[in-house]
Amino acid sequence: MACLLCGEKTTPFKIAGSTILYHTCSHCMLRYKDPSCYQTLEAQKSRYDLHTNDAEDEGYRAYFQRFLDFVLPHIKSVERALDFGCGRSRLLADMLGEAGILCDAYDPIYHPDTSYRNKMYDLVVSTEVFEHLHRPKESFEALVGVLKEGGYLAIQTQFYPTDLQAFATWYYHKDPTHILFYRPETFERLAALYGCNYLADNGKNMVILRKEESRG
Repeated sequence: MACLLCGEKTTPFKIAGSTILYHTCSHCMLRYKDPSCYQTLEAQKSRYDLHTNDAEDEGYRAYFQRFLDFVLPHIKSVERALDFGCGRSRLLADMLGEAGILCDAYDPIYHPDTSYRNKMYDLVVSTEVFEHLHRPKESFEALVGVLKEGGYLAIQTQFYPTDLQAFATWYYHKDPTHILFYRPETFERLAALYGCNYLADNGKNMVILRKEESRG
């Protein structure tokens, strides 16, 4: 089938002992479960409701602090941000506020206000969201669309191991709501396709892109 991101032909495979069909794109390196595995929003919510993410929990705050410790040194002149797919908590948005960045929060289940679509942002952050997207190309286009020229897109999602044996035992794809898996090369390809510069990644699960500024 055609890659959900770049449209190139993908290669299907299965893991021994599993009925799930995966597809891998050799062009942009996106790997994903067959759409027949995708869950409804209601089914996903039933799983997300089990998460015990408490804004007062020091470990939860430290989790987001690691993300900010990676992102903030790479960005400048940021006044307004969007946390896309924030989940039940607004903690990351609040922590950005503590850093002097006014941040809106959107989540299709818990914070479904779509007014962000009519605004423009200096920074969009999205942590542990891109692995859930049913329409990743459209979502990526939409996020770039609400970025100002020179704005930043910072994403956290686990980069999958390319070795098939390592992938077979990798914990991340065993979550039924995790359907798409990325490599740094995937985001490099997306940056090239959508007028962004690839700024940095941490080699594990974080990447920063910057929307190009028009010349002239």
